[in-house]
Amino acid sequence: MPKVHPEYQYLNLLKDILKNGINSEDRTGTGTRKVFGRMLKFDIDKYGFPLLTTKRTWFKGILVELLWLISGDTNIRPLVTQGVNIWNEWPFQNYLKVNGKKIKPNSRRWNTEIESFVEGIKSDAKFAKKWGDLGPVYGKQWRAWKSGRVKVDQLALAIEKIKNKPGDRRIIVNAWKADEVEKMALPPCHVMYQFGVSSGKLNLGMYQRSVDTFLGLPFNIASYALLLTMVAHITNLKPGELTIFGWDVHLYLNHLKQAKLQSGRRPYKFSTVKIKRKVKSVDDFKYEDFELINYKHHEHISAPISV
Repeated sequence: MPKVHPEYQYLNLLKDILKNGINSEDRTGTGTRKVFGRMLKFDIDKYGFPLLTTKRTWFKGILVELLWLISGDTNIRPLVTQGVNIWNEWPFQNYLKVNGKKIKPNSRRWNTEIESFVEGIKSDAKFAKKWGDLGPVYGKQWRAWKSGRVKVDQLALAIEKIKNKPGDRRIIVNAWKADEVEKMALPPCHVMYQFGVSSGKLNLGMYQRSVDTFLGLPFNIASYALLLTMVAHITNLKPGELTIFGWDVHLYLNHLKQAKLQSGRRPYKFSTVKIKRKVKSVDDFKYEDFELINYKHHEHISAPISV
């Protein structure tokens, strides 16, 4: 391990926002404390898989969501049937709006109604088709970006370039499609990512326009580390550095106490992720292919989501 554990980058970011951030109104009405333009870097080959240890970070949810993104799906049904509920609030909001219902987020009635909504998504395919789709979000743009008659599988194209033109500086996947942003339940926060190859290692840089530092960023770090690990596997490279660039880097005002608590914890050694069989295509990965090894962590810290 390095003299300074890589996770301290994240903990120091929490402290930075708490100390130096400016309070700002935001779309959700919760309010944020924010800084602009921050960067985190994790060397997976040297220090292990960056699943944060200073609170329990849910690996199953990260893996299930990533496989869903890679599949190109934009409906939450495959997620909720596997017990992953991280996208539920946005289609639920649309459902309430269309049906003329006004309910305060995270209230008792909200929780009751969203539970019923999710059960409908699980049990009724027609209901799920009508109400569970998020619009042309990440998976659609990664795998079926479209302009007129032109359709591009950006992820497949990136993998092809890694294999055949590893020195290319244009190995980019872009989720921000300006003419479809208004059709998305939530415009992409992690806007684009770029691969680069050096000395037998695959590296990945991701740009994020909006960073929910307490709830979202730990997921984002692990998700892109996992994507890097998967693409390195199928291109016969080692996973190298993951670099995340954040622009509007914020804590919601109802996450400040939780951030202060976490920022005072001491990290454990990072875990590792093992892919248990040889996989040749990014579309062939299954949940059962992955094993998380030696994940030691502090206890979970609960915080409400803002929608």
